[in-house]
Amino acid sequence: MKPPPFDYRRCASLEEALSLLATHGTEAKLLAGGQSLMPMLNFRLLRPAILVDIGRIAALDGITEDARGLTIGALARHRVLETDARIATHFPVLAEAMAHVAHLAVRNRGTIGGSLSHADPAAELPMMALLLDATLRLTRQDGAREIPAADFFLGSLATALEPEEVLTAIHLPFLPPGTGWGFAETAPRAGDFATAAAACLLTRRGGVITMARIALMGVHETALRIPAAEAALLGQGPGAFAEAARIARDAVEPNSDLRASADLRRHLVEVQLGRVLAAAWEKAA
Repeated sequence: MKPPPFDYRRCASLEEALSLLATHGTEAKLLAGGQSLMPMLNFRLLRPAILVDIGRIAALDGITEDARGLTIGALARHRVLETDARIATHFPVLAEAMAHVAHLAVRNRGTIGGSLSHADPAAELPMMALLLDATLRLTRQDGAREIPAADFFLGSLATALEPEEVLTAIHLPFLPPGTGWGFAETAPRAGDFATAAAACLLTRRGGVITMARIALMGVHETALRIPAAEAALLGQGPGAFAEAARIARDAVEPNSDLRASADLRRHLVEVQLGRVLAAAWEKAA
């Protein structure tokens, strides 16, 4: 397969990229790691007039830490998120999830900004953004805006990103002390897109849960949180895990496809969530 013809510009600065997006609008597509864009071009699912290559803009790379949390540049590669010591220390669930992304060659090229902007419902990073209460910075020529991850994902492959905007950074606020985590993913083969996945964060004080977050993927047109299941855990201990898992199972409305039926995906949600809640409880101790 070959892509359709297009113009190409490699940008030396964010300002140059924003100018091109403002000029070309919906006729332009951003190129960063290219792990989602290039296959879509080759299958001619996209026909942009111009590719705006931002992959070498140093200002969009790197991870910085302040008193509130970590800010990750949109060009940070999956492999960096998997191996960076600051991610491992503050957000180990993110490092664990990144190990499940495709294969090493893809993780070496793919970027956090590209994955979030692509918004595949079976991709790990949108689920992590929801779980970690991320804030996304969207930049355009006349300024920037910040949007919670919960408001960013609108549907399968659909986000709140406007044609003239670039996702430039992702902020992750630090988690409360005493927070444990769990992550589980089921896929046909290692490196395949997930059939279903579940992740959670639990903060405990003694024998009760004071903060709970649950995120799922592969069972809806977007990754999603399950507020009712989270609420069922507050003030409770491990005895509430089974009920929270049942609530999550009943809350999702997955599709059936060649890889799995809707019933199997519901079953996976319940089983996975029971496991990740138990793991988070132990880690929080």
